[in-house]
Amino acid sequence: MSTTKDGRDAGQSGPHSEAEGRWGELLQPNHLAATVTLCLGVALFAFNEFFISTALPTAVEEFGGAALLSWAFTLYLVFAIIGGALAANLKARFGARNTLIAAALIFVFGTVLATLATSMPQVLAGRLFQGLGEGVIAAICYALIPELFPPRLVPKVFGAEAIVWASAAFSGPLISGFLTEHWSWRAAFFVNIPAAAIFIALVVAIVPRQSTSVRSAQSIPLFRLMAFGLGILLISVSNMLQNGFAMAALLVVAIAILINTVHLDRRSEHSILPLGAFAIGRPLGTGLWIILLMPLAQASGSVYLVYGLQHLWDFSPTAAGFSSALMAMSWSLTAILVASLRSHEARVRLISAGPLLLCLGLIGLTVAIATGEPRLVFAGQIAIGAGFGVCWGTLSQLLMDVSPTAERDKTSALLPTLQSAGYAIGAAVFGLAANLRGFDEGARVAVMRDALLAVFVIACVISVASLFFGIRTVRLARSRRSERSKVRTRRPVAVD
Repeated sequence: MSTTKDGRDAGQSGPHSEAEGRWGELLQPNHLAATVTLCLGVALFAFNEFFISTALPTAVEEFGGAALLSWAFTLYLVFAIIGGALAANLKARFGARNTLIAAALIFVFGTVLATLATSMPQVLAGRLFQGLGEGVIAAICYALIPELFPPRLVPKVFGAEAIVWASAAFSGPLISGFLTEHWSWRAAFFVNIPAAAIFIALVVAIVPRQSTSVRSAQSIPLFRLMAFGLGILLISVSNMLQNGFAMAALLVVAIAILINTVHLDRRSEHSILPLGAFAIGRPLGTGLWIILLMPLAQASGSVYLVYGLQHLWDFSPTAAGFSSALMAMSWSLTAILVASLRSHEARVRLISAGPLLLCLGLIGLTVAIATGEPRLVFAGQIAIGAGFGVCWGTLSQLLMDVSPTAERDKTSALLPTLQSAGYAIGAAVFGLAANLRGFDEGARVAVMRDALLAVFVIACVISVASLFFGIRTVRLARSRRSERSKVRTRRPVAVD
């Protein structure tokens, strides 16, 4: 059983311990290095995503590989998901420290390869290695939170990491755009190298050496990993097709592969997924559905909102991008406020408010498109950001708390992996919906409005499903906590 620095079981958090947590403690000498290390690990993943999305079009202009542009994102995402799925196994076999250092070196290798590339295939190879390394890093950084911090500070750490994600969404494109415009697209790639070097140095200093355990003898489930990767790859490829029926067929095949792989994993002695994953009768299972469905629904705005603002209302790129900044700022502010609450029970009750705010925000975007009122877009984006901020950190902590100790690494590693999978599936689903409604660069405004309306209506339906799981997760968590309290009251007190 893993323990925190104060000697208590990781993930076991009582009301008294959490009431003592303060934001300032993260910056105290005994926690500062660990805070910076984990946030930097998440930042490598988050900022790299926004750096590359801004710089890659310029690289394409230089190399002339426009047809391969989407593959730069697809390969990164697929291998990041594979890396995330591998993370718990690698941590058990080699220890967190060795795994993080190796993953960071793989990420650096990929970054150097992409930075020095002279052709698009070399950029794609670099992106592949970047994704593999970053998938492992992000997953293990989540897994280390309850190991490196006492329970009272875990909500604050999750709040800090939520701020990192939101900050990346806000400032990543600005920084990358500045570097690309005033220096080169290679500078936007290269900035990851010194950040990774600092991360490696902090890992060496902070993360303790771990001896391998009995679990280290477990074999890596290559077949299931390849199946998961193939499913995500087919989903991403389906989004590149122009024919709606071909997209639908490929999407159905991909989802069937993923579902069958999950069933196969459940029957395996050495599973990738934690026990009870996606089971609707357990808080872990319903909580993982939220982690998947909320990003899936929000992908509608990530893919189509800025485009819609520019073509339906003639917004400039900067003004359209302001909607993304609003969401990021709302996410950050709400995450800070929720993580500052002293009561663990109050934070858990707010979990269901996250999907609710997401649903209300998406309804606002849908009404904005239907009525032509752009001000509703900004209100909707604020609500969506608040939805993620109000629940994401608490939900992540809850899922770790309800996981058996032996399964906690699997759960932690699954969180960022599942979030990425949600965005990938969402992009494909909404791409299919838009294409079937006639969405195209040369489409008339009326056709484009009709297509975007279909996209956001589907997103609203998905967000309602996440709301159902949010309410159920809170109920199951409270029921589980009540049962444990009854067991403790019946248990005789040991006397020294």
